[in-house]
Amino acid sequence: MKKNLDSLIEQALDNINKDRQMTEILLESLKEYMSVSLDRYSDSGPVAAKFVETLQRSNEQLVKLATLVHKQESLSKNTGLSESDKDQLFDLLKDQDG
Repeated sequence: MKKNLDSLIEQALDNINKDRQMTEILLESLKEYMSVSLDRYSDSGPVAAKFVETLQRSNEQLVKLATLVHKQESLSKNTGLSESDKDQLFDLLKDQDG
């Protein structure tokens, strides 16, 4: 199970990092677009807010993953994840898909 969990955590981290990189690229492009004219802020502001929101969600996902990894490392090798930990990890991975 540990190998499967490690694989899932690695996959989630990879997805989070890819999403962050893409969002940062898009946000930078949007900032350049908006810098041309103040008029562009009114139609582009909501899009920029969504990009920042995406980065915030990825921060939250990283914190959740760090918490799960910390708990996993704190437990003895004979003890598995609690049902709550499993549910949190499942929810985190499900959030990555959607």
